[in-house]
Amino acid sequence: MDSNNKQQVASLSSFIWSIADDLWGDFKHTDFARIIIPMLLLRRLECVLEPTKEAVIDLYEKEKSSGMDMDLLLPTIAGFQFYNTSKYDLSNLGSTHTAANLEEYISHFSSNVRTVFEEFGFSNTIDELHKAKLLYRIIGRFAAIDLHPDAVSNRVLSNAYEELIRKFAASINEKAGEFMTPKDVVHLATKLVLSPDEEVFTESGVIRSIYDPTCGVLGFITDAMDLIHEYNASAKIVPFGQELDPKTHAMALTLMLIQGFDAKNVQQGSTLSDDKFYDRKFHYGLANPPFGIKWEKDKNAVEKEHKNQGYAGRFGPGLPRVSDGSMLFLMHLVSKMESPENGGGRIGIVLSGSPLFTGDAGSGESEIRRWLLESDLVETIVALPTDMFFNTGIGTYIWILSNKKTAHRKGYVQLINLADTWTSMRKSEGTKRRYLTEEQIDDVAREYESFRETERTKIFKSTDFAFRKVAVKRPLKGKLVVNKDKIKLLREGRNFQKLSSEEQLAWFNFFDDNQGEHDYYWAHLLMSEHKNSFFYGKTSKALGAEFTNVFFERDETLDPILDSKGEVIPDTSLNDNESVPYGMSVHEYVNKEVLPHVPDAFIDHSVRDHKDGDIGIVGYEINFNRYFYKYVPPRPLAEIDADLKACEARIHALLQEVAE
Repeated sequence: MDSNNKQQVASLSSFIWSIADDLWGDFKHTDFARIIIPMLLLRRLECVLEPTKEAVIDLYEKEKSSGMDMDLLLPTIAGFQFYNTSKYDLSNLGSTHTAANLEEYISHFSSNVRTVFEEFGFSNTIDELHKAKLLYRIIGRFAAIDLHPDAVSNRVLSNAYEELIRKFAASINEKAGEFMTPKDVVHLATKLVLSPDEEVFTESGVIRSIYDPTCGVLGFITDAMDLIHEYNASAKIVPFGQELDPKTHAMALTLMLIQGFDAKNVQQGSTLSDDKFYDRKFHYGLANPPFGIKWEKDKNAVEKEHKNQGYAGRFGPGLPRVSDGSMLFLMHLVSKMESPENGGGRIGIVLSGSPLFTGDAGSGESEIRRWLLESDLVETIVALPTDMFFNTGIGTYIWILSNKKTAHRKGYVQLINLADTWTSMRKSEGTKRRYLTEEQIDDVAREYESFRETERTKIFKSTDFAFRKVAVKRPLKGKLVVNKDKIKLLREGRNFQKLSSEEQLAWFNFFDDNQGEHDYYWAHLLMSEHKNSFFYGKTSKALGAEFTNVFFERDETLDPILDSKGEVIPDTSLNDNESVPYGMSVHEYVNKEVLPHVPDAFIDHSVRDHKDGDIGIVGYEINFNRYFYKYVPPRPLAEIDADLKACEARIHALLQEVAE
């Protein structure tokens, strides 16, 4: 954001924040946003329509009885896809019937604008302000500010809106800007998505679609449109978005209308369970879905689509755990990429670290990563510095994906680590203490385009992130040892407790008489020998297994225990797994890495991958810390000792002061 825009944002937000002072006492902090923001939008719409308002009213009065569709006729005069036919504006509502006149004014907007105020529940707000005797005063304050696009650009209005949301949220100790994406992050992601297509935008007649499934107030879309127009001012861009929160959607809808786009291009609803653009594909996708958000409300619809549609739907590869829906949005965006034969698609999505490594081999998360990497869709992942967001200091990442990779990128993934690339903010905004300058963003974009390894960039084959989770087991070796302490443990057995007191006593006496060492199958044989014996009561294999578990002691000096088929019985308490690098022989790995330490270990050949059928389950994870680890040697002991002595001296001096 340039300095002029920053000043405009600061001036506008400061003015609007001052209006909140008038609301104190009669309203709570929690009410400020729902009052001020619709007023802000109303004044914006009014300023936009002002030059053509008189002509629109004249035509409306002339044709209102003709039966013509006003939604087709009047937008041509208004110059936008919306209009207003009321004689009122904020400056002439009057002080006596202000509420009624304001309601009448809003009701004469076209239906696409009335939707905005309905989503804010603005009719109730008008009544509340009227009862508090504040309506006329608040309207007067807004009527005095010029919000025409020539005076306040869409970018400035959007930025001011986000700043207000953060301020309102922070003032009531909520998560400030819970769903806001910092502009520097937006700009970096947008540049990485669009820059490879820069040459495309030099052509005439270029038409490109942009989509954000969690669009907020169109931050990503606005940035992308601005950047494309820098490349080619004549390029035609068609934006699309979907937003869950009705009030935020109302703001996005207003901005879309003001820019002359179809109101149907921005929809309200849950993207995961109610995809409003299920039949559309897009050239570019950009999003920052909420970090770690649960998707239990969408669970039924998502699971149904996964089961019934498979890969023909959005969620074919698998489903993540319900506690984090980030990877659902990732798959959703991939499903929206335009097909390669129609120009292909590129997407950028901002995620937390969990999609990189959460979930073991075979889990939903791992299967999603596997599908993305084996389909060669992942182009670049950028690790952002910490403390970049308004409401969290955790590590965040930008994923860049494409279904039209250039030849030299096919089969490879570029990782860029920006952990040490940042600039301190003069004044923190929530937990955001760092940002990326325009120069730093341009440097990263150039490094991305060069596709060469540097200190902060590494390039890997897609399969470098894969491994096989191989089940390694050890044979059961041991004997049954019967003694008084173990006999007492029988009381805790679930099957033993089902016996009558007489039967339990009989078993206690029997084991007491047979103390000592026995082979592994001794307890099971007891079941067979005494199955019909009244003295020992009703017996079963389950009871025999319970006896075996109580009396068993592992003994490495004994031979492995075999089952009736002569197969080695594994000791389940010693089950383990080995992560074998993908492409390496499983047997070679076990011979080299496992058997020298555990000679009797063996591979469980029954555990195989569900896709390739080979031994071990294939998993994928991307561990930035492993790839960019830097060893920092410990300080010399003498230096540490000196620090400790200095600390002791300071403590001693403080104690002396207290004693005196």
